[in-house]
Amino acid sequence: MNKLGRKTKFRIFILMICLLASSVIFVSSSFSYIFSVYKTKQEINKLKEEYNETLVVEENLKSEINKLQDPEYMAEYAREKYLYSGKDEIIIKIDD
Repeated sequence: MNKLGRKTKFRIFILMICLLASSVIFVSSSFSYIFSVYKTKQEINKLKEEYNETLVVEENLKSEINKLQDPEYMAEYAREKYLYSGKDEIIIKIDD
């Protein structure tokens, strides 16, 4: 076997330390990136759910707008919601 000199052993030792340090930095940055991607995917899923809920609310509101265009529905809504009475009508409120 070849005997390595003191300088060569020292160079190999320094090279191994640099390699180990760069490996640790690479692994930690990789985990950080993976964690960031995971959190972003979770946020995307949450925002998709909120978007779908908002679409349902929008659809309900559009339906309500269409209903409020009808004068008969509007009168019924006013009677129910605001206790509005028409001509010759008496309002009787019954508590639940």
